[in-house]
Amino acid sequence: MFDSLQQRLGATFDRLRGRGALSESDVDEGLADIRTALIEADVALPVVKDFIDKVRPRAIGENVIRSVTPGQQIVKIVHDQLVETLGTENSSLDLGSPPAPILMVGLQGSGKTTTSAKLALMLQTREKKRVLMASLDVHRPAAMEQLKILGEQAGVPTLPIMANQTPVEIARRAMAAAKVGGYDVLILDTAGRQHIDEQLMAEVAQVKAQTNPHETLLVADSLTGQDAVNIAKSFNDRVKLSGIILTRSDGDARGGAALSMRAVTGAPIKFLGTGEKLDALEAFHPARVASRILDMGDVVSLVEKAAESFDKEQGEKLAKKMKKGEFDMNDLAQQLQQMKKLGGMSGVLAMLPGVGKMKDQLAGAGLDDKILTRQEAVISSMTKQERANPDVINGSRRKRIAAGAGVDVSDVNKLLKMHRQMSDMMKKMGKGGRAMQGLANMFGGGGMPPGFPKR
Repeated sequence: MFDSLQQRLGATFDRLRGRGALSESDVDEGLADIRTALIEADVALPVVKDFIDKVRPRAIGENVIRSVTPGQQIVKIVHDQLVETLGTENSSLDLGSPPAPILMVGLQGSGKTTTSAKLALMLQTREKKRVLMASLDVHRPAAMEQLKILGEQAGVPTLPIMANQTPVEIARRAMAAAKVGGYDVLILDTAGRQHIDEQLMAEVAQVKAQTNPHETLLVADSLTGQDAVNIAKSFNDRVKLSGIILTRSDGDARGGAALSMRAVTGAPIKFLGTGEKLDALEAFHPARVASRILDMGDVVSLVEKAAESFDKEQGEKLAKKMKKGEFDMNDLAQQLQQMKKLGGMSGVLAMLPGVGKMKDQLAGAGLDDKILTRQEAVISSMTKQERANPDVINGSRRKRIAAGAGVDVSDVNKLLKMHRQMSDMMKKMGKGGRAMQGLANMFGGGGMPPGFPKR
């Protein structure tokens, strides 16, 4: 989401770092570039002005101008101001006493219904909460049925559909069902519209008055840029938002909405939708996002993702095999799947520091998620015997495997070479004790796959 902003700011900071000493005019020139970058990223003009006004006095201070590393000092000042603009720290949900109503609001097409299911799944799996979902959308055809299907996919109960009820009546019935059923959280998915209108706002206001929700969350599409800020302000003025969820943050949005919404509404961004799947929802951490924008990486989030997807039982099995110097194609396939759970190569690379400057080189080298897909296809094209004992794969078998996977024989050869290098490493490490267990945990918990580019 922040790629273009990251590149523009990166170029500005590189110029500042390249100068041994900075004058006030150098700083002003850099701030002008930062201002342009923010405007091009669709950050609201009042927010840009306020941002620059706060950064400039600190950036031209004597401690910076006379510093040994003035460029680095300015990067830190901009980083700190980004964190302040985004909200200083992650804001968790206020669930309070059960059943805690969460009111989901937003325009049609923002991903509100899918986000409701994502949030329900997250609360159920990570927070161990009993969640009930209810659709209050009586206007859009099949909206209630959509939430029901998503609930079935996520394993989250939904309120039974009854015809000819108003949103307020459905909300009242949902509250009663949540209390009787002993649910911890009730997620209320309200109706969206193509644009802000009085009927929508009045309906949302009535539902809020009826349910007195613990959280009122705006679901906004990050691709809408400046419009997203206006939408957020309109909802906040009418129903007072407690938080924002930005969807499609994995797309090519310019990122300005994220920087503007917190400042314009005062409501924190609580979550980011990072993909189409129901588990593609992550908590919004301002400091980590600021680090990503400035190409400092986000290793903490990467480690957390790895820990969430780590299968302890698989890791222990792999450790035992590695102690014996064994590592077959089935094990390699598991690591490729683990990598995909972390968001693939692009997802991992996005969280590593300094990768923003290497994107052109990485793109030229063809290091993308298609590599993982091809490697999985090659392994899937092998027989059970070949996966368990790759040494039996001769020339004719390689041709058959390549044909079955729809790749060239050279792709099969590359994978076999990569596997052989891994196996040789395992044999050398042999009886590595704790070190071997740690290595197994790294692979089991989403460690870099063999052949991953080293910096």
